[in-house]
Amino acid sequence: MANSNILELWKEIQTLVESLDLDVTKNASGNASAGVRARRGLRLLKSKSAELVKTTIAEEKAKK
Repeated sequence: MANSNILELWKEIQTLVESLDLDVTKNASGNASAGVRARRGLRLLKSKSAELVKTTIAEEKAKK
């Protein structure tokens, strides 16, 4: 069950990175609104990554 949580979080992170790709590219071309969306997405990516780390650590501790 916990493995499915880890994989589910990983899929969310992958989807988020894919969606950020377009906004980062647009921002590099000078689109300021895309920069706002990219930064918001990056903050979300940071929190999701931290959540994945905590989940994997908890899973490893549970196995011991």
